[in-house]
Amino acid sequence: MASLADYHVHTSMCGHATGEAEEYVLAAISAGLEEIGFAEHIPQYWLPEGERDPEIAMPESRFEEYVRRVLDLCDRYPEITVRLGVEADYVPGREEEMLRLLEPYPWDYVYGSVHYIGSWGFDNPAFVSRYDEWDLGELYGTYFDLICGAAETGLYDVIGHLDVIKKFGHRPDEPLEELYASVADRMGRSGVAVEASTAGYRKPVGELYPAPRLLHALVDRGVPLALGSDAHAPHEVASGFDRATSELRDAGCQHLVRFEQRRRTEVPLAPVAAL
Repeated sequence: MASLADYHVHTSMCGHATGEAEEYVLAAISAGLEEIGFAEHIPQYWLPEGERDPEIAMPESRFEEYVRRVLDLCDRYPEITVRLGVEADYVPGREEEMLRLLEPYPWDYVYGSVHYIGSWGFDNPAFVSRYDEWDLGELYGTYFDLICGAAETGLYDVIGHLDVIKKFGHRPDEPLEELYASVADRMGRSGVAVEASTAGYRKPVGELYPAPRLLHALVDRGVPLALGSDAHAPHEVASGFDRATSELRDAGCQHLVRFEQRRRTEVPLAPVAAL
């Protein structure tokens, strides 16, 4: 059985995480991981005024430095495989600019995510009160249409923290099975992989992204799954992986995906005794 990989970690370069890239690699080695993948936030966030916020993504001036740092770690630590990834927010209408930033570099994978509905950064604790302005059923429909739209662009290899809209515990009163089935169908048709993100365990919602019923719907449709911690500090590397792999097995998942130069392969879901 192959050991595990953490494909979603950030560093201080994004402006809202701590620790240098080397510290994350050392943490991954200590945790017994076979691979670690960096997925730093691409400098592609826009405020209503059209300016970029340096606290939620690395500045464009440091983009090449980020790539060089990760590639250097690939050579310096042969005992672990280090993957070069990036997290690129889906902003409808900004696809060409995103491609311009991505095209020059040898990515192993590109994560897609949604953190904004219009100008509202809904996962930012500073703006959590705006959930009260929505009918939650309508909000969930709007969010999932955006995240499925991201998958359907064909620009991404993995969709990250699929149901992050639940981060602070806001959920519609109505049953979500029909919505989850639609999301899983669209993800399945898109061909993209979906992240099983342990970050949800560390948030107010206190559960895996995706939620158990959504996870089952994805597995039932054969949607490939990757594993990530969304670590924003070195000690969070592989955080919650034992719990997550148990949930994945209970849902019927038998394989996880790996990436190299944007080519996807499957590996058996590994035991976690070493973690």
